[in-house]
Amino acid sequence: MEVKIEPSWKKALQKEFDEEYFKELAEFVRSEYKETTVYPPAKFIFHAFDLTPFDKVKVVILGQDPYHGPNQANGLAFAVNKGIRLPPSLQNIYKEIETDLSKKPSSMSGDLENWAKQGVLMLNATLTVRAHLAGSHQNKGWEKFTDAVIKVLSDQKEHLVFILWGNYAQKKGSMIDESKHLIIKSAHPSPFSAHSGFFGSKPFSQANAYLIFNNEEPIDW
Repeated sequence: MEVKIEPSWKKALQKEFDEEYFKELAEFVRSEYKETTVYPPAKFIFHAFDLTPFDKVKVVILGQDPYHGPNQANGLAFAVNKGIRLPPSLQNIYKEIETDLSKKPSSMSGDLENWAKQGVLMLNATLTVRAHLAGSHQNKGWEKFTDAVIKVLSDQKEHLVFILWGNYAQKKGSMIDESKHLIIKSAHPSPFSAHSGFFGSKPFSQANAYLIFNNEEPIDW
């Protein structure tokens, strides 16, 4: 099956693209884009992979669904397009960067491309969503695909940092090999839970300390 995705990811995930579930998922997604408004724009479905090749991944941040409002979703978990007001979770992420690292975030834009280009894979569990219908593309096959992404990273790479915010991400990351990778867990940065363990969790300094220890360049958060 021909899927337009960055070449190193295409090689790592070719088995998934040949599976029947993925063919059914692709058919469903194609029909949704034809019949209704779906986010992100089709060219950005695999944006996270295109900006962060398999060989360059250092950190993985797991999200759940793309944003379902106009001009928000751009294919990167927690990110929004340039010029769009920062969503509450991202505002809290930036607050934690400031207290954790004693500096402002490297960019106040919400698009997070600067992280992606440094090796931060911002992976949503579900890569598409109908406009204004949160969760509308769940249980169609995306979760199985993104589980395979996590597994191939865990199995084939070493010394990655997996940042798992909230119960959903922590369950999804259950197959990560903790003997080879650093797993950072805390509450979700959403306003509903940020004060229950996200603020003060210091994920950014922990990630960088681990990368430096393993002779990798730290991330300029």
